[in-house]
Amino acid sequence: MRISTFFYTLKQGFINIFRNKWFSLASVATISACLFLFGLFFAVIVNFQHMIRTAEEGVSVTVFFEDGVTQEQMEQIGQQIQARDEVARADFISADEAWAEWAPENIGEDYQEVYSENPLEGMDNYEIYMKDVSRQADLVTWLESVPGVREVRRSEMAATTLTGVNAIVAYVSVGIIAILLAVSVFLINNTVVIGISVRKEEIEIMKYIGATDFFVRSPFVIEGILIGLIGSCIPLAAIYVLYIEVMDYIAIQFPSLSGLMQFLPVAQVYHTLLPVSMGLGAGIGFLGSFITVRKHLRV
Repeated sequence: MRISTFFYTLKQGFINIFRNKWFSLASVATISACLFLFGLFFAVIVNFQHMIRTAEEGVSVTVFFEDGVTQEQMEQIGQQIQARDEVARADFISADEAWAEWAPENIGEDYQEVYSENPLEGMDNYEIYMKDVSRQADLVTWLESVPGVREVRRSEMAATTLTGVNAIVAYVSVGIIAILLAVSVFLINNTVVIGISVRKEEIEIMKYIGATDFFVRSPFVIEGILIGLIGSCIPLAAIYVLYIEVMDYIAIQFPSLSGLMQFLPVAQVYHTLLPVSMGLGAGIGFLGSFITVRKHLRV
């Protein structure tokens, strides 16, 4: 495409928007509303998933060893555990460390006077934290087959619950996104159809003097992309301000809640939301206008 043709196409795309300003405004408003809902949904979901991941990080599998297993053998088992793909980290806790951490809180600082010996002797263990808690069952099966391992304790209910919640969130996310995209594409479709009917005679003249299909159709595609981009910028700005205000409000009014629920900073949310929303806006505009022009432009 030549530079002059490109700028002509771009200019016509802008002209189409202002020529059909009321319908363009309606399209921008609807896309903005759809992407606003998408943005709010996205912000809630990513924070919810962040909280789930934080909860998953606290779910551990504990491995205890048989009597007679040496420190060297424990270290070798620990290396094998750490080498597993599903393992984030494996912390070795000796019996003395476990007793020194548990006793002061449950017995008192004078626990050494009450117990002359460590009652947890022989309870050396590894606490294993996973990257994906849904793979806990596979890890436990493998651990139970490792020589020297006496017992494996796991939080099966927590793992099952978190895995189920993740699956539900994924399905709901896909469903809502599909609905929002369908509504937006439908509106762009209607707007471009109106634009084609308004410029029908002009398009016929362009075809009679030898304009190619690409040259005729391009302004409508540009129009759809521009409408999509404009429609994505408005909700992005609104959600940015709203997100900061909500986080500040929760921090001030509900300090205990903000301590329990760690929300993501707005920059981290927008690191993904910004390109995704802009891409969705441009993609919706392109898809809606391209399909419409291809189906309805007959000159």
